Amino acid sequence: MILLEVKDLRKDFNGLRVLKRINLSIEKGECCAIIGPNGAGKSTLFNVITGQYKPSRGKIFFNLEDITGLKPYKICRKGIARSFQIVNIFPAMTVYENVRNSIISAEKFRMNPFIRLERLSGIAEKTMNLLKTFGLIELKDLPATELSYGYQRALEIGIALATEPELILLDEPTAGMTKEETKQTVVLIKELTKGKTVVLVEHDMDVVFSISDRIGVLYYGEIIATGTPEEIQKNEEVREVYLGKKVNVRSLRNK
Repeated sequence: MILLEVKDLRKDFNGLRVLKRINLSIEKGECCAIIGPNGAGKSTLFNVITGQYKPSRGKIFFNLEDITGLKPYKICRKGIARSFQIVNIFPAMTVYENVRNSIISAEKFRMNPFIRLERLSGIAEKTMNLLKTFGLIELKDLPATELSYGYQRALEIGIALATEPELILLDEPTAGMTKEETKQTVVLIKELTKGKTVVLVEHDMDVVFSISDRIGVLYYGEIIATGTPEEIQKNEEVREVYLGKKVNVRSLRNK
């Protein structure tokens, strides 16, 4: 079943065409990576899908519903969540408050000054459970800005998952991480997105080939290839314009 479908999508900025007739279908339950060189349009594609930008042309369907041009908060409530290339958290709030506020948004609670947030049914329990899952329970009272970069990334993914989305868009989830932090994040993503649909933008080919069911290659605004990791590895055009070298997919999947 197709969960997300992008048809003839284009995006121009003052005459500069960044996305050129993008056609892409994401199956329910799969993890699809979007790869490509800097400037290929990967983040722009995410921004158009999630309503940050309006497309210049084309349509976006989610669960067969046309969501083209909807406001970001409406798209989020349809069941799409995302992380950003640059860490996007609430720096003045504690770790606990960051996750709790995301859950409150997902539950569509209306704010009432006479009701303590902790008394809202299930909110505190859900928050604590998520913090435990992400290994952040011991850090729950710290301001988010005091977390290490790796933990800030984990918190951002936690905020996205707290809305219980059907589709998760992860934009460079391991960017800026050490090798050890990257390994931990990959394990975390695999565990927490089981049964969910994930679209991943990532430069680290070890991450891409170890986590993805399918890969789409974006090259200066156009999808030039889609396929399994093995098919992408063998695609001569992809190797020429992006990968540049042979990648042993089987060994990466066994890591």
